[in-house]
Amino acid sequence: MEFNEEKIRLIKDYLLQHQQTVAVAESVTSGLLQFALSSADDALHFFQGGLTAYNLGQKARQLHIEPIHAARCNCADGKVAAEMAVNVTQLFSSHWGISITGYATPVPESGNQLFAYYAIAQKDKVIASGKMQEGKGTAKEVQLYYVNSVLGAFLKLLG
Repeated sequence: MEFNEEKIRLIKDYLLQHQQTVAVAESVTSGLLQFALSSADDALHFFQGGLTAYNLGQKARQLHIEPIHAARCNCADGKVAAEMAVNVTQLFSSHWGISITGYATPVPESGNQLFAYYAIAQKDKVIASGKMQEGKGTAKEVQLYYVNSVLGAFLKLLG
């Protein structure tokens, strides 16, 4: 499995046509969502950048998530994803913010389950969010599944 190049192209075309930008805050995908968006032609004109914050300390420091709640859920829930998405739009002065946080490998903290939460914000308002579950696969396969799923959700919002 690789990035869905068609989704990336359609997102790029929409954002360029509407003179809009996007920024990314991610954890579980380790920068792959940023890599996917930045691989598009003319990414400089729509992709503002992104931040990979892998632990609670950096999510709180860089993305201003609420740390007490985040500690309770190990940073893997919808509220954390929403805070990440909204705050990355502010951090990068972008029209859109996309976030993703969760698990790509089974660990005790997740009940040995593979899942991730995403949120998509337009300025300071979350307009889409959800939970993705993946039954099995290598960490890379799970991460690519999450990236392609989030790109699909974003594309659906853009129309």
